[in-house]
Amino acid sequence: MNYRLIIRQLGLLVLVLSAVLLSIWLWSAIAIGFADAAVFSLLWSTCAGVVLGLVLFLGGTSRRDQQGTGTMGRREALLLVSTSWLIGAVVSSLPFLLWARIDGGENHPFHSIVNCFFEAMSGLTTTGATILTDISTLPAPLLFWRAMIQWLGGLGIVVLFVAVLPSLGAGGKKLFKIEAPGPEPKGVRPHIRETARFLWLIYVSLTLIQIIAYKFAGLPWFDASCHALSTLATGGFSTQNGSIGGYDSRLVSIITIVFMVIASMNFGLIYAATRGRLRIIWEDSEFRCYLFLLAVGSVVIVCSLLGAGGGITTTTGTIEPATIPNALTQGVFTAVSIQTNTGFTTANYNTWPFVAKAVIVMMMLIGGCAGSTAGGIKIIRVWLAFRIMLSELERAFRPNVVRPLKVGKSNIDPELKLATIAYVLGVLVLFSIGAGTLMVLESGNPKCNIATAATASIATICTVGPGFANVGAIENYGWFSDASKLLLCLLMAIGRLEIFAVLVLITPRFWRST
Repeated sequence: MNYRLIIRQLGLLVLVLSAVLLSIWLWSAIAIGFADAAVFSLLWSTCAGVVLGLVLFLGGTSRRDQQGTGTMGRREALLLVSTSWLIGAVVSSLPFLLWARIDGGENHPFHSIVNCFFEAMSGLTTTGATILTDISTLPAPLLFWRAMIQWLGGLGIVVLFVAVLPSLGAGGKKLFKIEAPGPEPKGVRPHIRETARFLWLIYVSLTLIQIIAYKFAGLPWFDASCHALSTLATGGFSTQNGSIGGYDSRLVSIITIVFMVIASMNFGLIYAATRGRLRIIWEDSEFRCYLFLLAVGSVVIVCSLLGAGGGITTTTGTIEPATIPNALTQGVFTAVSIQTNTGFTTANYNTWPFVAKAVIVMMMLIGGCAGSTAGGIKIIRVWLAFRIMLSELERAFRPNVVRPLKVGKSNIDPELKLATIAYVLGVLVLFSIGAGTLMVLESGNPKCNIATAATASIATICTVGPGFANVGAIENYGWFSDASKLLLCLLMAIGRLEIFAVLVLITPRFWRST
């Protein structure tokens, strides 16, 4: 294992994060003033990041190691990806911690190191779970940094790493294939650096378009920027306690729905669209399945709300009558937000009928498309698992029939079949372990019932953010013990890196020299 190479690349990663921190500090200092506590915390965080980055960078090496290879192998790539999120979360948590120690007061949640790490990990993994009970207590620079770390984590710090740092060489392809969400990004350029650069170009362009759309809908530039950063990352951090529902604007909700759907599409399809190949979008079987599930889920939720009658409680506490327009807006927004694993909310779905809740849980697990910023199992894996099940069902009564399994025009090889089933099983096993461990760790806490523990486990593994019961749409994670928060941080990282990139680190064979 070439540890020095890994350390060097981690140093470069920390320096990139420090550069982003520095730019936000400059903006904050000009807009607010150099003496502000939040601005001061950003400055000190930048200094700490630069020092840590330089130490790691200088401690590593780009020269050939003792085995005669200075390139990044598979094991180095796996270790670098996993440690990048850990180091990234530590650096990202510094502004929260320093601000709380300077001006936040002892009772502020960010006075706790674990809380700051939780918020940073939730941001980088685009989970959107928060420990804050009152978001308005955070100053503007920290709200912007909170949204920015989601934006950076959305397509992946490591993908940015590959795009801007040519020193990775051939190892860049290994990193991209491990970190990029989904089984295989498709439709983009074959050269890894060109791919990463173009993905970020799409990402930045969509973000700017959404900011302008929000501004047109009446949001201030600051709120528009923060929510656009979170939406394209399918993250869900908001500047409002009531999330998107705090604006009480149907136009804002519609804009958010449109960009959540785009953000959870395969970015390869978006690339194809920019090249004039619009037909390929509809020909993609995963995208058609994605739209079908969104439509069916939305219809079931809306019908459930209309059938239940009564009122729909919003995230601001007001109760709307369950009319067709209100049920459509709230039901479709929630379905899209959950399926894309964004986690924005406009209504308190804790109060919704059982059928609507069951659909929401299923959508949490399924998630968005491969090659997108969304989390969850991914549409393509669910579709493959379903097709494999039907294939095995036919083999039970027609064992001599050999029928190739296809998705679109592509044959699915046995290795991918096995990987798909293993991933789906892995998510279900980790969800069960996570829920059970939370129940044990919070055994003396009356707030942690089975619904809370189960949905907290799903919401973190699938990087959704809000769950049900005491981690629902208008709740937070601040009441969990430190041990439970660290467990949830681990689940976020495992879910964001698609399980095996993290779990492989606990296998003894991974650390052996041969």
